[in-house]
Formats: sequence, C-alpha cells, structure tokens
Amino acid sequence: MLADIKGLNEECGVFGIWGHQDAAQLTYYGLHSLQHRGQEGAGIVVTDGEKLKMHKGHGLVTEVFSRGELEGLTGHAAIGHVRYSTAGGNEYANVQPLLFRSQTSSLAVAHNGNLVNANALKHQLEAQGSIFQTTSDTEVLAHLIKRSGYVDLKDQVRNALTMLKGAYAFVIMTEDKLMVALDPNGLRPLSIGMLGDAYVVASETCAFDVVGAEYLRDVKPGELLIIDDNGMTADRFSSPTNRSICSMEYIYFSRPDSNIDQVNVHSARKNLGKELYREAPVEADVVTGVPDSSISAAIGYAEASGIPYEIGLIKNRYVGRTFIQPSQELRELGVKMKLSPVRGIVEGKRVVMVDDSIVRGTTSRRIVKMLRAAGATEVHVRITAPPIAHPCYYGIDTSERAELIASNHSVEEIRDIIGADSLSFLTPEGLLRGIGRPDSDPNNGQCLACFTGKYPTEIYPDTVLPYEKEMV
Repeated sequence: MLADIKGLNEECGVFGIWGHQDAAQLTYYGLHSLQHRGQEGAGIVVTDGEKLKMHKGHGLVTEVFSRGELEGLTGHAAIGHVRYSTAGGNEYANVQPLLFRSQTSSLAVAHNGNLVNANALKHQLEAQGSIFQTTSDTEVLAHLIKRSGYVDLKDQVRNALTMLKGAYAFVIMTEDKLMVALDPNGLRPLSIGMLGDAYVVASETCAFDVVGAEYLRDVKPGELLIIDDNGMTADRFSSPTNRSICSMEYIYFSRPDSNIDQVNVHSARKNLGKELYREAPVEADVVTGVPDSSISAAIGYAEASGIPYEIGLIKNRYVGRTFIQPSQELRELGVKMKLSPVRGIVEGKRVVMVDDSIVRGTTSRRIVKMLRAAGATEVHVRITAPPIAHPCYYGIDTSERAELIASNHSVEEIRDIIGADSLSFLTPEGLLRGIGRPDSDPNNGQCLACFTGKYPTEIYPDTVLPYEKEMV
C-alpha cells in the first residue's frame, strides 16, 4: 500500500553484474526496477579491473543519477543499492554501497536486511581498535573481513559471515571479484541470472526482466558465490538450514512480476485473496483493493466469491515523497492526497476493501472513512495477512510494539477503531496455503515472526530496544 504513510517499509534492494561493458548503465536500470524497495538513497560502484569508482546520493535512482554521473562510471562490473533506512538512519554516509579503500585493495559492500547482533559486534570491534565511519550495520562486515586473520579474500569473507546473525543478502565487490552471500535462513530474497556471458544478481527477478537477463537460480541459504573473469564458483559458509523467507515479500514488498523462492508474487497474492474469502466470506456488491500491493489479492477474493471486482480506489502517482511527514495528523492527510475513492463505483454499494496489512490502523481508518464519504453503505475490510503483533528485527521497518495496533487490541477492537462494518485477517495457516507451503510442515520455508512472535534466529537483548526506539 502507501508505505511512507503506513509505517511498513522494506529496507533496501541490491543489484550486481559482472562481465558486461555497460555494467553501470544496466545497474541503473536494475535499481530502477527495485525502486519500490527503497526510495531514500541509491548508489552504484563499478570496477574496471584496477580501481573502484562510486556515485551515490539521497533520493530516487533517477534523481541521484540525473546529471550524467553514469558516464564517469566505466567498467565491466558493478554493484548497486536502493535504500530505505531502518538500522542506522538516513545520513549520507549510510547510503550504500559502502566503499572501503586500503593500501592493498578496495572493497564495496551493499546489503539488504538487518543484523540482530550488530551492536554486540560493534562493541567487540571497537574494543579491538576499529573506528566506524557510519551507523549502518553493513559496515560491520567490512571490519570483520579485514580483521579475520586470513590471507585469501574468500576465506576472509567466509569467516566474517559466520559471525553474523540475522537477515542479510550481501553483494561484495573488489577490483577483480564479485561475491554474493545469503544468510543461513534465507530471510531475504536473492537470485542469480545470466545476460549473455555476464552474471547478474538481484533482490528480485523483476530486475532480470528489465535488463534482459535470464533467471538462473536462487542463491541458497548459507551460500557464498564468487564471480570473476573465470566464471562463478559456489562455496558455503554455513551448513544448510531451514529456509525462512520473509512472508511479507509475498504479501506486500515484492513486485507482482517477481518470483520469490520460485513462487510468483502475483499468483501468491491472488491465492491469498481466495483463501481470505474461504475463511471470511461476506455478502457484498463490489470488491476493491488498496493500490498497489492489494490489487492481486482483491482479484483473487472476487474470483472466489463471485462478487465483481472494481477499481474503487485510485492512487495519485504524482504526489511528492517529501510531502508526507512522520506525524499521525499528516499521515492521515497523506492518505487523502495519495488515494481517492471512485464515487461512481462505491456509491450505494456494500464494499469489500481488501488490503495487505494493518500496522497502526491510521491508514485503514482514513480509507474506510473516505469510502463512506463516497457513498458506500457498508465497508467490510479483509486483510491478506495475520495481525502484525510483533516487531521485525530483520530489516522491515515496523513500529515498536506499542505502536502495533494488533499488539494492544483485539480484532473486534481494531474493527471499531477503523470504523469498518466487519474485519477479518487471514490466518497463518491460510497464508501458508496461499503461498503454496504445506501448513502441516513446521519447516515450511516461511518466516512468520511478525505474526506469531516465533523468530527463526536468536534476538540479542542489546539489539531489541535500540532498534524499536529507532522505528518510532
């Protein structure tokens, strides 16, 4: 839905390419296709085999590279990043990729996710003499690599990765290598593709379609890929473990044309809508979805119910990002600026409003109010996710527990707060069925922590409170 208003944001997206003369330009297009994963900053680092060159800045990809900066980024390989800040903050130094230079070589790092033991590692590294230049947890990896004690870069990186806990999809580049790593639980998405003889890596497969690359496979949890002029070799830094891909990738974050863990996002969302109707049917005249992520689910709900699907809400795509300020009052105004009800569709109708999630409740309340003002006689809210009652520590900007409406209110209380005639959330079992995971299998491949409170990794005490405070 409207991420900047709603309080639900993905931390970032990564892209990398090795072995193409137009590496920087292709990375630009790849990042543009991943723009939905972060709008606060973007950057690209290239190598020509001898030197790493970088350009990064605040804003959208088109804003950061609006004055011919790509022309100076010549080389056969590149990595790029789009950022939404959770851990760290939105200072310029935290915009990625991060570039580190030493007397022997240079190292560029881009990261999607969040390290739950970042604070503990920073204390340890600072005690050993490290001086951090950013407040981003991504920088921890670079310090661990340089302090590993190993001579070979692969051993340095592999050893450093074993010390990290949490969610991470890394792309790491030196003058002569591109390295790709995914955390042992596979919490974040990451895939490898081919563009002719060039290797391409991206957070989502939609980036492959944009640059013309062919999907090869997903990066495996705990896997370390090394790509250079001799090709690609696969190594491991962790034993295979149960995959715990973030369920919100299917519900909300990823583009509908992406395949996450070989499951098409649009198809999964349609199935979630169908499951939602089976669990929570209602008599109504029209089904509508909240743009953009809930459209697929609304179509699925309509197909399963036989109730016509209509475009009952229109998204204004030309409202500037900076208009929205982080206060409840302006969030509510922001909803009205970015969404408009279609009176001719909802007037005099019983409306099923399908949405992907409820975080604070502010947005849902405003949309329900708008639909009623446009003449809807009833508004039935259906949510294609279970109630979000627990914070995420893996790179999703959910509010602290006190601001999560489902942490403090029952479903009936939430219904009353948002002003709906009825409200139903999808169950965890329905969610797994919709995605295509066997709900009877405890190792079903999905992370449900924000719904159930059962985290797939250890959560470090010194990470929890500071992280929750940052997200207020």
